[in-house]
Amino acid sequence: MRGIYLKSGLGDETYVPPFIFQNDYEANLKSSVDEAEEGMFGAVDSILFKTQVDPKSIDILIVTCGSFSLVPSLTSLLVNKYKFKPDIKTYNLSGMGCSSGVMSIDLAANLLRGCTTAKNVLVVITENISLNWYFGDNRSMLVTNCIFRVGCAAAIITNDRSRRNVAKMELVRSLRTHHGENDSAYNAAVQQEDDQGTVGVSLTKDLIRVAAMGLKEHITVLAPRVLPLSQLISYAYSVLVSKLSRDETKPIVPDFTTAFDHMCIHTGGKAVINQVGRVLRLSEDITEPARMTLHRFGNTSSSLVFYELAYFEAKGRLKKGDKTWMLAFGTGFKVCSLVVKSLRDSCMEPDNPWNDCIHRYPLKAW
Repeated sequence: MRGIYLKSGLGDETYVPPFIFQNDYEANLKSSVDEAEEGMFGAVDSILFKTQVDPKSIDILIVTCGSFSLVPSLTSLLVNKYKFKPDIKTYNLSGMGCSSGVMSIDLAANLLRGCTTAKNVLVVITENISLNWYFGDNRSMLVTNCIFRVGCAAAIITNDRSRRNVAKMELVRSLRTHHGENDSAYNAAVQQEDDQGTVGVSLTKDLIRVAAMGLKEHITVLAPRVLPLSQLISYAYSVLVSKLSRDETKPIVPDFTTAFDHMCIHTGGKAVINQVGRVLRLSEDITEPARMTLHRFGNTSSSLVFYELAYFEAKGRLKKGDKTWMLAFGTGFKVCSLVVKSLRDSCMEPDNPWNDCIHRYPLKAW
């Protein structure tokens, strides 16, 4: 496992559950509940304080946690803690892996579009390591121990026009594509037992190829919706030439930097970041936030692109009117995108997770 970790791209300041440091080294339900409460309560406390939104004005609550399901549910845990109103609508998302954070924002937007009475959606994005730490010796299942770390994020999505002047970002577009009909895509990352009956999540060697395949199919749908006309014409021409030459020449890869000012690409691991960079022909400057987020926080699963977005904010790179593309992959296999527009210049906020270390980044070597 040490050999895998040393090649992972993670630094020495990532976060893991407390049980990792205990002598008995045994995870249990209490470990998972403590981990969930610490992350979710901290994130929700912060977002409610910062926005000054009354908990009673939350109409919809969405909690996403891919691999931990509690009874009562995680949404019920939050309703009890914050005394949300009795008619609040709650949604628990699970089993969707790293894409579920982006997907939950998409769900929140769709719920607001379809409901005339709801105004505020609280989205809580977390993952849970405690009951998913792998104690076996299967190499493909040990990878998760090496790259997945603790993290949590929260956001309030609103359609209340009176709050536009205090909103940070506007959701411009969202897209979800599901590639589960393909067997190799479906089995690329799956929870299972090893030969000794120990449960873990297996990340197969096929995962990188599957991610590249899913990304190519995803951007084929996304490109016509976001790219400027000049890029679309160039791409269409290259596709025509490719067909006329019977695939002797390949279509060009559209330049997505012409559509977006910033990119938060999936920080699933060093190999994933490199693969996305190759597929989209991205420079190291573009992939820098993903690489630095992986180093500082590891793969925090569903919340990973939000830590990346915080990197842009900590650096003061987001300017009013800038468009940011947030891209995440998930088990199943899913690829999800959000396009958000900044409504004001970014600044370092007191609860930014990069507060204590942003001066050390970017690193010269990774």
